[in-house]
Amino acid sequence: MGRPLQLHIELDGRSLAIEDFMAEQMSAGILILQDGRIRLEAYSLGYSPEGRWTSFSVAKSITSTLVGAAIHDGYIGSIDDRVTQYIPALRGSAYEGVSVHQLLTMTSGVKWNEDYADPQSDVAKLYSVRPDAGMDATVSYLRKLPREAPPGVKWVYKTGETNLIGVLVSAATHQSLADYLSRKIWQPYGMEQDAEWLTDERGQEFGGCCLSASLHDFGRFGLLMLEGGAVNGKRIVPDGWIEAATRKQADTGVTGQGYGYQWWTQDDGSFDALGIYGQTVHIDPSRKLVVVICSAWPVATDPAHRHARAELIAAVNRAIDSDAGD
Repeated sequence: MGRPLQLHIELDGRSLAIEDFMAEQMSAGILILQDGRIRLEAYSLGYSPEGRWTSFSVAKSITSTLVGAAIHDGYIGSIDDRVTQYIPALRGSAYEGVSVHQLLTMTSGVKWNEDYADPQSDVAKLYSVRPDAGMDATVSYLRKLPREAPPGVKWVYKTGETNLIGVLVSAATHQSLADYLSRKIWQPYGMEQDAEWLTDERGQEFGGCCLSASLHDFGRFGLLMLEGGAVNGKRIVPDGWIEAATRKQADTGVTGQGYGYQWWTQDDGSFDALGIYGQTVHIDPSRKLVVVICSAWPVATDPAHRHARAELIAAVNRAIDSDAGD
């Protein structure tokens, strides 16, 4: 345990204690790790250290790390390999010529609609349209999509493509994502609890969503990233993978923000795994800081909740910097 962190979150002209902030933002758990020590840990909404919380798209950053592990283990040759090398059913589709790197950075150029409020969006129909007989549901749906830009040119956020990354890793390693995650990270890194991963009716994990884990274990994953992807002193990803994965590889159109290998990157060197309804793993290497937030926002995302999250992280940074000055 580290020295308790005293937080005062400035929000809309008010100074909130952590309990009040959590109540307003429907936060179930907040964990702040600094220099590997717990500085703050708080729970609400019936969540507890023994519980698991659904990550939503935080899982994307974990799935991308398994790509690095599969390259390190020799299952995947390179991020420049073509996707069709590992998923032959995509040959002749808009994914012909798309690289693993372009999937990781969401720059495939394949058209996609991620509007959660639109029942006709791709992200909605992906889970509702019956797949072709004998074919993985993600592959079946994505191979019918049209192209809207050359590969590597246009960034569009696409949960379906992270699901496709999961299919690719499973095909390359001949293991389920859950088994590979357990063998490479969960067991050797000493996670406290088993995690759970949502699967489709054929048993394929949704690589882009819905890994459920404890607050502490999300924090441990953040520490793994801070430590350069090393487990028991040995890297599980290629040299330089974490640095490449967490720096800007694609322009999202938002000032100060970019996209790496399924990580949201900031110009100050910090980076985030983010999921709808307020799930967050924020990592700041300069402060040796990991902030985990598990929430139950009433909407998938909106500016007010995002602003509140940013103010929480700003308050954490001020408190950490004040401690360093003292």
